[in-house]
Amino acid sequence: MAELNEILRAHGSRQDALLPILHDVQAAFGHVSEVTIREIALHLNLSRAEVSGVVSFYHDYHRTPDPRPAIKLCRAESCQSRGSEALAIAAEKVAGARVRVETVYCLGLCSVGPNAMIGHEVHARLDNGKVAALIGAL
Repeated sequence: MAELNEILRAHGSRQDALLPILHDVQAAFGHVSEVTIREIALHLNLSRAEVSGVVSFYHDYHRTPDPRPAIKLCRAESCQSRGSEALAIAAEKVAGARVRVETVYCLGLCSVGPNAMIGHEVHARLDNGKVAALIGAL
């Protein structure tokens, strides 16, 4: 709870701090729990429903911890035109249950797709071999 209080203090109590708080909570704890949602709502003078709605709307926030590493594959139109759909199928096979394969829509590198993100690092011009190597390194 001390770490949560530190995050809340760092962002102040303005309602526009909700997304930065949620990002920090997700990074610190790996998920946004019901207890955390209640504390954030109290801190920002929002309802639990408002905070919960934001958590459920954005795919980056998870309500339960998942210790597996994740690779986020872009499946926006530009990457689709460069084969991201087949790449996603291959990635799922390589990842199995050991790595989470998540879909995102646009990492901002449309001219060099298909793309993926691991942590804060973006990887471009991917093919099945490159994705398999990335997943294998996780």
